[in-house]
Amino acid sequence: QVQLVESGGGLVQTGGSLRLSCAASGRTLSTYVMGWFRQAPGKEHEFVARISRSGGTTYYADSVKGRFTISRDNAKNTVYLQMNSLKPEDTAVYYCAASLRLVGLTTRADYDYWGQGTQVTVSS
Repeated sequence: QVQLVESGGGLVQTGGSLRLSCAASGRTLSTYVMGWFRQAPGKEHEFVARISRSGGTTYYADSVKGRFTISRDNAKNTVYLQMNSLKPEDTAVYYCAASLRLVGLTTRADYDYWGQGTQVTVSS
């Protein structure tokens, strides 16, 4: 089992940047594929990005491709989400999640463990 804690959220203006971190404890992070999701008020969880166990493969939602970068440091048991060129529609609670699966991995049901979330607000 792994415990996940997100940090780095906050209030930023349109066009600004934030870097989210997800610190893991318990089982070694390299065991898991890691993902980031977000949930805006009144909406379902939305897949944002995922990264393979080694960090060699990444995949992004079209809505963030070219603006967000997911990375991981398995030695530090931490996953990151660098968010650039932020837009008001990026406003949401951002969650990191861990999965033991190797395929799919773009829906909430594919992930086994979740953090508590961190709020990102982008002002216009």
